[in-house]
Amino acid sequence: MIYRGHQGNPIRTITPCIKRDSMADGSSVQYFIERFSVTCNWPVSHVQLACCSSHCAVPWQDKNIRVYTTNNLEHPLELTGHHGNVSAMVLGTVKDRLILCSASEEYVIVWDINRCYRQVKEGVIASGRVVGTLLGRVVHLSLCPQTSKVAACSGSRVFVLNAEREEVLAVLKAHLGPVTTSEFCPWDFNLLISISEDRTFKVWDVKKGDVLFQSAVLSASPLLSLFFMEQNRQLITGSGDGQLWCHTLPADHKCRLVTKLDLSKLEQKLENLRIINLPPNGRDGITHNDVRGTVETAKPVLRIWAQGPKYGHASMHQRGSCVWIGSSDGLYLLDLDTSELLITLPFKGDLSISMAGSLAISHGCAENILCLLSSLFESSVVLTEVNNAQLDDLLKGFSLEEQLSVVPSSPLVPESPLNAELTKLGLKPKKKKGGSCQKSVKNQPLVFHTQVKSSGYNAAPCRTMFKPQTNIKKKKNTSSKTSTNKKSLLAEYPSQCEAPSMCSIQLSVSTTQTTVSSLQYSGDGKHILCGLGDSSVLLYNSSLTGDPAVYTAGHGKTVNCVFWSHSKQWFLSSSEDPTLCIWTPSVAEPVLTMGCDQFAKPIRGAQFYYLDKFLLLASGSDLLLYLYHLDTTRDDIKRYKDRSKSKLTGKFYMKTGTDITSISAINDFYSYIVLAAGADRTIQVFDMNHGCVATQIPDAHSRAVHHLAQNKGSLFCSQTPESYNLFLSSAVTDGLKMWDLRSARCVRRYESHVNRCHQCTATFSPCGRFIATGSEDHSAYIYDTRNSGFLHKLQRHSDTVLNVLFNPANPELLTGTLNGMLALFHSVDSSLLS
Repeated sequence: MIYRGHQGNPIRTITPCIKRDSMADGSSVQYFIERFSVTCNWPVSHVQLACCSSHCAVPWQDKNIRVYTTNNLEHPLELTGHHGNVSAMVLGTVKDRLILCSASEEYVIVWDINRCYRQVKEGVIASGRVVGTLLGRVVHLSLCPQTSKVAACSGSRVFVLNAEREEVLAVLKAHLGPVTTSEFCPWDFNLLISISEDRTFKVWDVKKGDVLFQSAVLSASPLLSLFFMEQNRQLITGSGDGQLWCHTLPADHKCRLVTKLDLSKLEQKLENLRIINLPPNGRDGITHNDVRGTVETAKPVLRIWAQGPKYGHASMHQRGSCVWIGSSDGLYLLDLDTSELLITLPFKGDLSISMAGSLAISHGCAENILCLLSSLFESSVVLTEVNNAQLDDLLKGFSLEEQLSVVPSSPLVPESPLNAELTKLGLKPKKKKGGSCQKSVKNQPLVFHTQVKSSGYNAAPCRTMFKPQTNIKKKKNTSSKTSTNKKSLLAEYPSQCEAPSMCSIQLSVSTTQTTVSSLQYSGDGKHILCGLGDSSVLLYNSSLTGDPAVYTAGHGKTVNCVFWSHSKQWFLSSSEDPTLCIWTPSVAEPVLTMGCDQFAKPIRGAQFYYLDKFLLLASGSDLLLYLYHLDTTRDDIKRYKDRSKSKLTGKFYMKTGTDITSISAINDFYSYIVLAAGADRTIQVFDMNHGCVATQIPDAHSRAVHHLAQNKGSLFCSQTPESYNLFLSSAVTDGLKMWDLRSARCVRRYESHVNRCHQCTATFSPCGRFIATGSEDHSAYIYDTRNSGFLHKLQRHSDTVLNVLFNPANPELLTGTLNGMLALFHSVDSSLLS
């Protein structure tokens, strides 16, 4: 049977949402609601604006400040006190009091907003408290509400001031260029992070005035914005050319890069996806140059902001760490876990300001988003509110009505290719020509022994009916040993154990240098299969002790895949020949060999499928499903005759006709889902129950995916049914992504490891808590599935780590390298558990 992508259910293509221009389809869609606009008598394009949920502050005529309430803009509060133009402002809460801190070249003043309202009501001029004098031109202010401190950036220095009285607590100076932003760490109030035009950031100890960490030069453009992700203990920096860096901020203050993003490239990718999914008549007039022309200008990251848990949309919170990026031409909603641009909201068309010089973002009183921005070319300031109704329509695209699942929820349909059965291949007895069967039978003995036991007719009758035996020798009790082995075999995997990080053994698989091209544990965790670049397969015990069994009779090129059957009686290996062999561990010759006469191109993936009922493999653009029968008996005379058979029962094609680079399916339980990655950078999900492509993910990576890995669990550790819907994809130069099959969307991205040219693999731990991946810096990395930063970097390797594998029964990790070395790592507390 031949199955193509368009048969059965329609293919579902998953693409992110994008905000189109207001008049692109003939109907105006308003995403911003302009609340008010004021004009100043001097340029305010680079003034730090202040906005919170209840108030906003803007510069006003004659060096004054106007404070507006966001729900009533008719009667602003006017503050007078500066002798020069105001260059920076910030709103915050100190000791349950809303305060405004403003700065000019002469003064830094703290205003108690409620007190100022009372003073104006009493007919007195509102006054503030001077906390800093003659600090120079202050470009940025930040507050620490818990410690009542103010950080003021002026030149290449950061002044830490007391917010209660005029007192300079510290002067931090180490940057080589002007400091653009500084912020107090929300979970450690003694830490302050500053960024500068020298393109670095520094972590300061405020009390001692020491630099705890200094980054390398991050960009060719100055760093402009800084934000903390408190739930992940990470900090995000943005530059003038649209680059973003996400670093961890651990307790030892040694920041590590988690991910790096380019806002312009993300927008270009989003626009390309939108054009791909337009109907054919909607693409008329759109050229490649038109797409490129929209992203040629740099997008400075002016502001980074995230909504708190009480605010925002449920769709955003379900996706993880979503942040708003404020740039000169619009707002961008970015998911840091997946490095995916979700929504773009350009200013052009909806506002009187099309290009922003500075902006401040906050949540409103009714869970809406407020944005205060100044014009880049004019002396105007606008307060705008994001239209929640239109934003909800965009976010609806993230929830899908139809969801796929690895665990099946319905029985097989009658026409399913998984219903195929293989007819019996027993040999029929041949009839002899001429003569009857009786004449052909010769006289033969009825027994096979030389002596036949007497029937007992001539023996004396038995006088004693029962006589107890008192001299029986007691058999050795082996039940304890058997029960011990059975207990160790069925012991539960320690799901709360720490990740493996200690190396226990290292060995070379060959006397000559060869590549460890594939690895797999048996289902009970007792044996290890190792496919090598010299066309051989090795079988080790799980402790890597003793000499391995060697299988060399099946292939002539690199063994690119090995796989155990669920019954643990067989294992298969595939090669670049292209050949596929099925072996039994006790015999050095393959039980079944499928050669190049059946496959036109090299095999890119092969495995047992549907609880060993089928063989699933990929060759070229074909996904092949075979039934098979294995027979280990051999005729010594007709050794050339193979009694094992295979039969092609299903042939599936990639929707785009591209070659398959990797496949993955679960064999430990019945599942209809098969994942296939293509050379065109897509990931296609096959529903084998209906024999069709159920979902495809276009542009899953910037390069072709070379490895797919599902969260399969193990026989020793149970997980929730939803956990089996997670899978990993790896691509050269594009890191590692974790996907959720139910929504067919990336849920997290891992980029700390190095993968520039070799096809490094990744895998889930049996408990589903950890992810391991190889790396080209002679290390293996272990990640926590809930965090994009790595937990451990296993460095004791002599070459690129290509393959990693967790033991399904014990908390151990096996690694294989490019130069043929195996290393076994165990967890720190595994000895206590044993």
